Amino acid sequence: MNQAIIITSINPPNDVMRSIAADALRSGFDFFVVGDTRTPANFSIDGCRFLGIADQANSGFAYANLAPVRNYARKNIGYLAAIANGAQVVIETDDDNFARPQFFESRSRTLTAPVVSGHGWVNAYRYFSDGNIWPRGLPLDHVLKPVPDFAKLERAEVDCPIQQGLADGDPDVDALYRLVLPLPHNFRTDRVVAFGPGSWVPFNSQNTSWWPSAFPLMYLPSYCNFRVTDIWRSLIAQRIAWANGWHVLFHGPTVWQDRNEHDLMKDFEDEIPGYLNNHRIRLMLEDLPINGGPDHIRENVRRCYQALVECELVGAAELPLLDAWTSDLDRIVS
Repeated sequence: MNQAIIITSINPPNDVMRSIAADALRSGFDFFVVGDTRTPANFSIDGCRFLGIADQANSGFAYANLAPVRNYARKNIGYLAAIANGAQVVIETDDDNFARPQFFESRSRTLTAPVVSGHGWVNAYRYFSDGNIWPRGLPLDHVLKPVPDFAKLERAEVDCPIQQGLADGDPDVDALYRLVLPLPHNFRTDRVVAFGPGSWVPFNSQNTSWWPSAFPLMYLPSYCNFRVTDIWRSLIAQRIAWANGWHVLFHGPTVWQDRNEHDLMKDFEDEIPGYLNNHRIRLMLEDLPINGGPDHIRENVRRCYQALVECELVGAAELPLLDAWTSDLDRIVS
């Protein structure tokens, strides 16, 4: 099975990317790094396919020539490149996540797992830690909400074409957490939990695996703040996933993060649209008519982004960008 790892980076080759490239080469994974205008033009690592701005422009993807530069969502080009190269699983991470050996082990889309459904917002991290910790994107007024007892969860065979792995060390928490609570933090590795209809779990783009049925749901919006792009994508993805009978799986850490330097107050400012609107988006998505079945996934994605545009949460320029990306995807998978 062809598996591909996608990173976007503005940095020169670093220890993380060199390590991933070496392990990917040994494990038979493809590895793509998507550059931006600030990425060194001479970027080169053995075992890595670097997509510089010129490579992207010449890729044949309509999306690549419309997408704004200096934008994390250019990672979408990496998804397209991996799929065009035959990837059957796309695994995304970041340039400050060191991959553990388990990261390169085989993944199963279907498995038997404990299931949480119908619980509203769920702090998924509580199933992997006894600490007071929550994922970026969880509404602040739900941080202390109890989660269903793990020991009492029913187990079922579930189809999970979207799987979120955790990160040890400096995990994906919001800026408020980083400003007031201690790090590093490590999670337990001996559990998986599947989240079904009505259990909302924000997930990120830092250690996430996608199977072909869910490829149309990978799209990251460009015309919103960087700190909410993957979170809002995750809310759309799980709403559509449930309509197709899928669950979103969380599993223990397979990476540890040595976080790039951040201005935490700037992160906080960029996360404000999420603090104020994530619950609003959930309610909006619950009210949208979403049709099940693979033939409806693309129209469902567009309907969701149209709603975000109408609510003035995402800029109107997002829709032609989404249309271009979807057209590219249709062309390479047909």
